[in-house]
Amino acid sequence: MDINILAVGDVVGSSGLDYVARHLPTLQRTYNVAFTVVNGENVSNQGITPRQAHSILDAGADVITLGNHAFARHEILDELDASDRILRPANFAPQVPGRGWGDYDTAFGKIRVINLIGRSGGMDTSPDNPFHMADRILKEDPPKIILVDMHAEMTSEKLAMGYYLDGRVSVQWGTHTHVQTSDGSVFPKGTGYITDLGMTGPVVSVLGIKPSLSISRFLGNPRKHYEQAPGPNKLEGAIFTVDTDTGLCRDVEAVRIHD
Repeated sequence: MDINILAVGDVVGSSGLDYVARHLPTLQRTYNVAFTVVNGENVSNQGITPRQAHSILDAGADVITLGNHAFARHEILDELDASDRILRPANFAPQVPGRGWGDYDTAFGKIRVINLIGRSGGMDTSPDNPFHMADRILKEDPPKIILVDMHAEMTSEKLAMGYYLDGRVSVQWGTHTHVQTSDGSVFPKGTGYITDLGMTGPVVSVLGIKPSLSISRFLGNPRKHYEQAPGPNKLEGAIFTVDTDTGLCRDVEAVRIHD
C-alpha cells in the first residue's frame, strides 16, 4: 500500500506560522497525506516557543523538527523534555534537553522520524558525527518507515548522507538553507531524497528576512537585529510516496503554494 508523507520546509516568523496554520489542512487533503513533518526551526526568526509549536501541531503536523536554533528560546527547553512530538537534532550533546528521534504509531504501522544536524559550512554548533549517530539510531529496532530531516548548510553533506542511508531509510530531506532545490528523486536503493525543502514564510525576502538587513550585513555594516520581511507568503516542501510493505519510496514531488 502506498501512503503520502508531507515534509514542510523551515517555517519563518509569525507570518510563516499563520500561513502554515491556514494552508496545511488543505494541502493535506489535496494530497491525501498520511503523515506530516514540519521544520519549526525559525518560527521566532531564531527558535520556537511552546505556543508556536502547539499552533503547528494543532494545524495538523504530526512531528516538528528543529536545528541549530533549537535552544534559542529558553521557553522551549521544558517542552522539549515533555513532548515526544518536537525533536531537536539527535547528534547534539547528550546532556541537552529533548530527544532527537521518535517512533510514532499510525494506521500504517510505526513511523520513525530522525532529526540530524550537519557539521560542515560553519554551522554554529558542536555536534557529534551525524553519520555515526544515524547508524546508532538505525540499530534501535527500526520500523519499516523511517524519515530523516538532515539540517545542514552544505549540499554535499546532505547528499552524502542521502547515499549513505540509501535503502536503509524511506526518506531523507534537507533543511536549513531555505531554498527549495530541484533534485527530488528516488535513490538507487529506494530512499526518497531532496536536498532542501525550501521555506515557509515571506516571498520577497532573503531567507525570510528583510532584504535590506541582509544587504547591510554583506556590505560590512554593523549587524542589526534581523526582522521578518513583510508581504505575501509561501509554503514549500515535498510529498514522498512510500510503500508501507517495503518501507521504500516510490515517488517524490516538490510542492509550493503562495499568495
